[in-house]
Amino acid sequence: MGMKPAVLFFAAAALCALASFANRASPYVGALSADAKTGRVLFEANADAEAYPASVTKLMTLLLVLEDVEAGRYALTDSICATDDATRLSEPSWVDFRPGEKMTVDDLLLALMVKSANDAAVALGVNSAGSFDAFVARMNERARELGMTHTRYYNPNGLPPVSRVNGRVRRYPWKSFNVTTCRDQLKLALELVKKPQVFKYTSQKIGAVTDGRGQKLTFVNHNNVMVKNKQKVVNPDGTEAVDGLKTGYIDAGGSSIVLTGRRGSARAVVVVLGSNSARERDDTAAHLLSDALSALSW
Repeated sequence: MGMKPAVLFFAAAALCALASFANRASPYVGALSADAKTGRVLFEANADAEAYPASVTKLMTLLLVLEDVEAGRYALTDSICATDDATRLSEPSWVDFRPGEKMTVDDLLLALMVKSANDAAVALGVNSAGSFDAFVARMNERARELGMTHTRYYNPNGLPPVSRVNGRVRRYPWKSFNVTTCRDQLKLALELVKKPQVFKYTSQKIGAVTDGRGQKLTFVNHNNVMVKNKQKVVNPDGTEAVDGLKTGYIDAGGSSIVLTGRRGSARAVVVVLGSNSARERDDTAAHLLSDALSALSW
């Protein structure tokens, strides 16, 4: 006899559940640390293994917007008017940027990096390239220019193609997960840390913006290694080392981070992708950064 429809459904659901955790591991899918000045790799483990970056994706969105500003295409003080895409292609975490409302590029970048606002990523991308698809094409083109040969972007915020929000399933138009590797994310991070203005957005523990309705909105940075006292990396002189860059999490890909910090004139970059838990990710990243800075400042 064949299996009953209900049994088939639950069997398929179980397989989907197992598959959804295929791109995460304990303590990680891959990890890497490097000298930010030279790009010299100090530690690597499975650095070319593909993983789902989740909101770490937003580092490419940040880079492209800052490059637009440098090129004079628009200014940080310019206001962006939200389109339907900002809410249709996003979910919390967000700033609830609704169609017709306006926020400055500067405030949206802060929300992007500190709150990890998914709608800010979409709004910035549409403003930058004229459409969602055009911006994603730019993301992939810039990745190729940087030599990120194992990275594929399908959206500017890192959301999966299907997710569950408040008990409801949401399906998005992109066909797959964003994919990257630790080595590719190092290439992106090395480009970002060349820009001092990056740290205006990544080093703030608490962000404050004016939202689309003219109200003040404050939020805490998702970077636990920078925010939580027990996980901070502290230099011998008592200063805190960490000033960026970005965390990410989705069920299918686990917890990821691109971390950077400095000690004296030394700066290191750490990438940890696909940890089973945020604690594993943060502990690994903090130890790798501490070891890297100690080696570089010796």
